[in-house]
Amino acid sequence: MAQQIAHAASDFEFERTGRLPKSVTVVLGPNTVVITLHESLSLAERAMAQDPAGAVQVQELHRQLFDSCSESLRRDIKRITGIDAREASIEVETKTGAVVKVFTSGTVVQVFLLAHGMPAESWSGGGSDGQQN
Repeated sequence: MAQQIAHAASDFEFERTGRLPKSVTVVLGPNTVVITLHESLSLAERAMAQDPAGAVQVQELHRQLFDSCSESLRRDIKRITGIDAREASIEVETKTGAVVKVFTSGTVVQVFLLAHGMPAESWSGGGSDGQQN
């Protein structure tokens, strides 16, 4: 499912911005789907984001685009998982160009973007309910 969602998110980003992210990471939890689009901002957006006021404008632009267009990605998530995404939000990390999209079923989600990747063998799944993420 994560691969299918990553492909759908990449297609969504291309349709929305005309660019493909460098890579896409999807984390599935019992009540959440977290999609991270790595290096998704254009060179112009990254340059604009060097200035604090410009960074705010880039973030707001992506929030507005996401709010107005996210229904098709929600439909894809439902088609793939069989579950409606009731809530969605986006966070744009202008320094790295990462865009994080979170779809939940009413839970609180805290997302931390790390400064660099970790080796796959250090990843862990499972929360208190024992389900793998």
